[in-house]
Amino acid sequence: MKPSFRLLPSAVLALVLFVLGSQIARAQFAGAPSPSSAYSVPTSHLMQPAELVRLLGAKNTTKPLMLQVGSRMMFAQAHIPGSEYIGPGAQPAGIEQLKARVAKVDRKAQIVLYCGCCPWNRCPNVGPAYQALTDMGFTHVQVLYFANNFGADWVEKGYPVASGQ
Repeated sequence: MKPSFRLLPSAVLALVLFVLGSQIARAQFAGAPSPSSAYSVPTSHLMQPAELVRLLGAKNTTKPLMLQVGSRMMFAQAHIPGSEYIGPGAQPAGIEQLKARVAKVDRKAQIVLYCGCCPWNRCPNVGPAYQALTDMGFTHVQVLYFANNFGADWVEKGYPVASGQ
């Protein structure tokens, strides 16, 4: 039986594509996540909703600057009392509004960012907003962690809600 060399180019091409595909996949999933991902926020800078509720209810403590970096419609429907709407962190206009809002804020001030538009693994807004603040030199930035969304992880738990604006 004579070996067939007609299959050799196809086999080589398949091997090359497999190796390149593996290298691309490793590059995508290795190392630091994309700055546009919620996963780019270090775990040490995440705040659980119950922790924020306790902080807001504490007497004689300075309240953090709370900034919602999601959609305006969601903010108008329901938001954390005392928080401010900034604009979507995934859009350049939202980042510019964020930078303008904090331009004169002490770099050591506590800032809590939140979105809650969708599950954490799909949120496009908190990663870029967090990155913008840390790039500006803010040292006490935390991001409110909503595993599911604002409705499920805040509203349905009976935490305080305001609407309008």
